[in-house]
Order: sequence, then structure tokens, then C-alpha cells
Amino acid sequence: MTRNSVREAEPAAEKVGTTGGSRHGGRRSPRGHRLLRWSATTLAVLILGSATAGYLYYRHLNDNIRKDELNLGDNKVAEPTPNAAGQIPLNILLIGSDARDTEENQQLGGARETFGSTPLADVQMLVHLSADRSNMSVVSMPRDTLVKIPKCTDPDDDEVYPASDGRVMTNQSLGHGGPGCTVATWQELTGIHIDHFVMVDFSGVVSMADAVGGVPVCVDANILSRDSQGHGSGLKLEEGTTSVKGEQALQWLRTRYGFEDGSDLARAKAQHMYMNSMVRTLRENATLSSPNKLRKLAEEATEALTVDTGLDTVKKLYDLSNELRQVEPERITMTTMPNRYVGARVEPTKDAEKLFRLVREDIALDGKDEKKATPTPSATASGDPAADDDKIGVLVQNGTRTDTLRAASGRASTVTGLLVEKGFTKAAADTSSALSEDRTVVRYPSAELEGDAQRVAKSLGIPASSVERSTDVSGVTVVVGADWREGRTYKAPEEDDKTPESAEALNGADEDACMHVNPGFTWS
Repeated sequence: MTRNSVREAEPAAEKVGTTGGSRHGGRRSPRGHRLLRWSATTLAVLILGSATAGYLYYRHLNDNIRKDELNLGDNKVAEPTPNAAGQIPLNILLIGSDARDTEENQQLGGARETFGSTPLADVQMLVHLSADRSNMSVVSMPRDTLVKIPKCTDPDDDEVYPASDGRVMTNQSLGHGGPGCTVATWQELTGIHIDHFVMVDFSGVVSMADAVGGVPVCVDANILSRDSQGHGSGLKLEEGTTSVKGEQALQWLRTRYGFEDGSDLARAKAQHMYMNSMVRTLRENATLSSPNKLRKLAEEATEALTVDTGLDTVKKLYDLSNELRQVEPERITMTTMPNRYVGARVEPTKDAEKLFRLVREDIALDGKDEKKATPTPSATASGDPAADDDKIGVLVQNGTRTDTLRAASGRASTVTGLLVEKGFTKAAADTSSALSEDRTVVRYPSAELEGDAQRVAKSLGIPASSVERSTDVSGVTVVVGADWREGRTYKAPEEDDKTPESAEALNGADEDACMHVNPGFTWS
């Protein structure tokens, strides 16, 4: 693929609390319109699935599609184990690039001084299609989430981008060789195998939104997204439900000033509402049966896309759209990765890891699945087998301290002794500090140690869901939590497969969803 020219790259690592990049609140004016790229991506997939097969095989449509490598990182995550029917889930990462590499993209994106600059992955959403194709889950990651970007190699010129020195904003991953580095970053953070990516930039968004026709959206008060300094999208709507298209749809997807607390998180919520409404509209809109409209939409969609080589033809995109179209709106769940503020940035919380686990284990976020069997620790996602027990180094820490209780004395030493008795002769206790952990966990830093971590967990009776990848440890580490303050036998708590409330789940069939308007941006 021809990549846009780039400016001098920003610093490779942004330490926690530093400034730069994007932000929440009133820190700096956001590039709000780049939330549109996910809209265009979803439209592209859905619309292609609506077109007749004859249009899909036109060679010029295939030529429109740009291609790039799926994963530019060194580590791979193996596909999940098939279910009893031999089916496997499908994970697609949707990426919105803010690239201003053409006059059209520059005009749509504004900020003339950034023309030809290093692109940022300012929209990142993981679409998880269940193995049985009965439900779909969407996890949105805020663009300024602090993560460690792994080492990535640009497939075009073999330039190597070293792993970030400390945590940086996740949107910087796109500038480390392309969308395949954003995929690698997601896999490192979540442990979720990603099958495909679809990336879209500014161009074609407004025309596609206009071609689809009106999409109903709701606000709980009159809104005008414009402050005294002229910041805002200009969206002006009356209280209640309005059908928006074209420029008004663009304004809705750009709006930050006026929705809730004025943050990017509120804007993502508005985007989820729009996308759910659009999916329902596309299913019901008979006007899309016009061959000329379908032809135009297909051409615009393919021109807007960059995909991995597994989706590099219109037929492959058509097949993907057919997979996605099997899911009814009531089985679609939109979520945002649970997070907390770190200065002007955000970081994943424990609820985020729970959400990632539900996706890894193919558990429907709408709670309508039958109870699945808990996976055993012996089956690793990476496929790396465990070393012999006496060759596995294990550090044991005491995490039994709580808000009301001191750390239970000697827990790290007790569990270390238990591991040694079981043959883990390289186990050692860390008695330097008392940590606070609600439940006992086994952490590991990289894919090659996952098998070792799961082997240690199995020997102690710790469930697979409590084995997690973490860049905060340098080797296999057992943190004895507040749920194991005494005794030598661990009793695992009953597994909770409910979607965390902090994920702010929105059901695809919810026609009553309505954005809250900040009183400072209303009118009468």
C-alpha cells in the first residue's frame, strides 16, 4: 500500500501524566470528526453485504481496496479452540485513521498544519462474532489509553520500530509501521486473537452517510454544540428524536461539546447509539434495493478501506458481511473498555481484563448464552507448552491486604513452600512489600511464558480466568489475594460472567437510548 508522507515522529514514549496527543475534557480541542471512521467502516461492511453478487465481482472494486499486513509484532496469539460443533469465533479490529494524505482527507480533517503527518489510530473497536454466529460484541478502546506498544516491523521498508519505552497512547501504534502494529498492540494487551482488521480514513464518510439516508438519534434536551470560543461540531437539534444524514450525521459523530461531560467517552457513547440505529435502519431501508445506489455505495466503500490480506477482495468482504448479518440487533452489544483517568489519559481497570476474558472465552456480553464450561489452564492461547516444573521460575507475592485488614502474615512464604513441595523448586517468596489484590492471580509478561503460568495455576487450583498477561511483571508471578488469607488449599470463587457495569453496555435493539445534553449547551 502507498503510505502517506510523514512528519518527524513524536517521542516514542509518553510517560504517565505527560501531555501530548489527544485528551479528554477541555485540555485541547479533539479531532472529533475522526470518530467517523468507524461509522464508515461499519457502513462499508454492511453495505457490501447488501449488494448483489454481480456488482461485487467487478475488478475495479477489488482494485480500490488497499492492503496491509495483519500483524507486525513478533508475538502471535493462537486461534481459540473450536466449540463442540467445530466453529470458532471471529475477531475484527476496526481502525479509524486520521491520515491527512490527500487533499480530500485534509479538507475533511481540517488542521492544515498536519497535512502529510504521521497518522494516528484514533478509533479502535474490536468486533467479536461468536463461534455459533448468534451474537456480536463490540469493545471500544479510548484513543488515549496508555499501553505498551510492542516492537513492530514495517512490511514496506523493513524499518524496525522498537517497543515503547514506558506506556504511550494507543493511537500512536498506527505510526509504528501501519495498522498491523495496532493489531499487535491489541493482542499484547488483551490476549485476544485478531483475525482481520479494517481501516478507513476521512474520505467518503459524509457521502456514505448521506447515501444511507436518515438515521434516528435522540437527545434529552435542545442542543447546540458550540461554545463561546467557537469550539464544537455545530450540531443543532431539538429535544427528542431526529433523523440525521449527511452533514448533520457528521456533526453528530463529531460532537463532544454538549454531550454529557464533554469527554471523548461521551462522544463514543453517542457513536454507539448512532451505529446501533444505523444497523437497524439498514435492515429496514427498502431504498437500498436500487441497483444504482448499491453500485455507488459499493464503490465508495471500497475506496475508503484498507484491509489485511485475508480480506483483500470484494468477495471476501461480501462473505464477511454475510457472517455479520446473521446476528439480530437484539444480540449486538456495544461496550467501552472500562478505564480510569491517569492525568489527562486513561488506563484499563480490572473490569477491562474481565471484559477481555469474556471475549476470549466467547461469552456473550448480553448475558443470554447458556453457561459455558470453564476452560482448563492446560490449554494456552499461545500454544506454547509449559516447561518442566523444576525449570519454571515463580515469584510469590502477598496481596492479602485490604482496605480494612492488614496483610495476612507469611502468605507468600506459605504458598512458595507449597509450590516447592509440588516440584516447582525455583519458586521464591517476595517478602519486600504487602500488596492488595481482591483475588489470587497468576501473571506472566509474554506469550512464551503463558504455558508456564497456566501450569503453575493448575497446580494450585487457580482457574484459567485468573491467569493474566501483564507488563508489570518480569516472570511468572503468583499474587496471593484476599480470597486466600489462610490455609494451603485455594478455593476458587464462583465465576462471574456478567458484563461489568463500567463497560456501559448498549444493546443493539435499544430504540430508547438518548444522549444527555450538558445544560451549558442547550437553547430555547
